[in-house]
Amino acid sequence: MSPQPEASSLVELEGVCKSFRRGDEVLPVLEGLSLRVRRGEFFALMGPSGSGKSTLLHLIAGLDRPDAGVIRVGGIEITALSETELTAWRARSVGFVFQFYHLIPVLTALENVELPLLLTGLDRRRRRAHAEVALELVGLSDRRDHTPARLSGGQQQRVAIARALVTDPPLVVADEPTGDLDRVAAGEILDLLERLSARWGKTILLVTHDPRAARRAHTVRVLDKGALIDARETLDPECR
Repeated sequence: MSPQPEASSLVELEGVCKSFRRGDEVLPVLEGLSLRVRRGEFFALMGPSGSGKSTLLHLIAGLDRPDAGVIRVGGIEITALSETELTAWRARSVGFVFQFYHLIPVLTALENVELPLLLTGLDRRRRRAHAEVALELVGLSDRRDHTPARLSGGQQQRVAIARALVTDPPLVVADEPTGDLDRVAAGEILDLLERLSARWGKTILLVTHDPRAARRAHTVRVLDKGALIDARETLDPECR
């Protein structure tokens, strides 16, 4: 993994719209949304439940498609890719971190981290070497042979972050990654995300309800009624 010093935009959204249907009713979630996220930026997205935060994250990560508008990541217009092309793009370009870890219970930490590499052309020896480096990066080399049940919540989330990093993607999307952790463990995860941005140039997109988590980011936006609002000044300065 090598630092990426460029300050150009990694993520670009132009006029993105997304609606969902409930029976005969069409529910608009995003309406003509535009956004830029710089390379290496730690970007936090807040907003009330149901405001579309996770929907926006899924669109940027290529897990869903907009009804209209253009999404570019790393200069690639992902809205123009076929499903096969989009799957291949996600595998090399995006790392995913979720609230509940999504680790495979019967696999060790090292084996869980290695999973995304099964989609690559690497042989077993090189897959294992990459996974070991990723575990070392999150400070869990000494837990490599532990299954998830033998790890704390914070350690499980660090394994999940290592898994997200093992393909060396430029973009890491994190949906409420501290929501199931106590304050100390949450702080350790946020410290790690900060280092990934500052030291390794990873672009971090964080969805959170926690002002303390949001205050770690370079940029904070609130998604409400389909629009993005600059929220930095609304965060309590005591929430550190």
